[in-house]
Amino acid sequence: MKCLLKYRWVKLPRTHLPAGKGVMGYWARLTAKAAFRGGHAKYCGYTNEVTTGTWSGGVVGLKSILGVKSRQRALEIMGTLAHLGYIEYSLDPKTKKLDYKILDYVVKCSGEPCLGSGAVYATDGYGFLCLPRDIAKRLAEGGYTFEDADAWLDLWCHTVWQEPRNIFSNTAPAVQYGQYGAVLTLETLGQRWGWEKTKVWRFLQKHQDAFTLHKLPGSYGCLIFNILYPTGEDFAIPAQAEIVRILNEIRICGVNTHLCGTDNARLNRLIAWHSQRVAQKLAAASTATPVESRVAVLNHITRAYLSLSHCKSCRYDCKSTDMWVQPSLRFRIRGHYYAPS
Repeated sequence: MKCLLKYRWVKLPRTHLPAGKGVMGYWARLTAKAAFRGGHAKYCGYTNEVTTGTWSGGVVGLKSILGVKSRQRALEIMGTLAHLGYIEYSLDPKTKKLDYKILDYVVKCSGEPCLGSGAVYATDGYGFLCLPRDIAKRLAEGGYTFEDADAWLDLWCHTVWQEPRNIFSNTAPAVQYGQYGAVLTLETLGQRWGWEKTKVWRFLQKHQDAFTLHKLPGSYGCLIFNILYPTGEDFAIPAQAEIVRILNEIRICGVNTHLCGTDNARLNRLIAWHSQRVAQKLAAASTATPVESRVAVLNHITRAYLSLSHCKSCRYDCKSTDMWVQPSLRFRIRGHYYAPS
């Protein structure tokens, strides 16, 4: 299915949860373990009632989910997530029972609902999560310095597939921030994540298995494609020559459009305005029947030509078409002497 910019959520397979430190990484692990429907869950011999988006167990199970060894560290992470408004949790000091609830859990999506009896917790590495597209917005607006897992999930949540106003997303899932954010710059990402430009570059080089970067000519910026995004069909990352060809078509469509701002800002607006037009033009050109060439091809050269504009041994009569050529300039072709005519 398409994943348009207007959709409020994106798909994240449980096999591709971000590794490393970061608030978003911990949040994704908690969300992956939460119940996807209400029912009764068993943990350490106890049966607990849970609702959609909740989890019930103990601190030992919580440490296993978060991937930390310290009980104190696990509770610190839960406190940070609760302070940022991502979760709610409670810990019974007597029974040591811990419950948490994902506040941004997507209850309704376009997938088929799971009916009947069975487990309420998803199997590890099975299925996918529905992530709100703006899940990292509060971190960016609050001036939070992103960790690797935060930046990774931020790029994933801003992936679009076959977005009408982003022609580059028709070939492969592309990262786009907002209506005029199809083409990104390292400076823009650095400002959002609280990083330097060089750190953003190192991050993208480190995670080439998920996100591939294509540099555009000049100071336009770059395109970032999501290689791992589940589209349900095969796709290929466009070659640099194809990207430049599309870019030239967009610039031709906006040749008479006067815009202010940086090269990156102007290009983003042209992409949003002319993507549909360029896509239709390229589709029509690819399906058109090639025109038969009517130009004759000479298999053998039967006559030689000599440029007269730089020949000092030639005399031209302006009143007639007579031409005299110095005999030394005559040359032989196939046993016959010819002079330039």
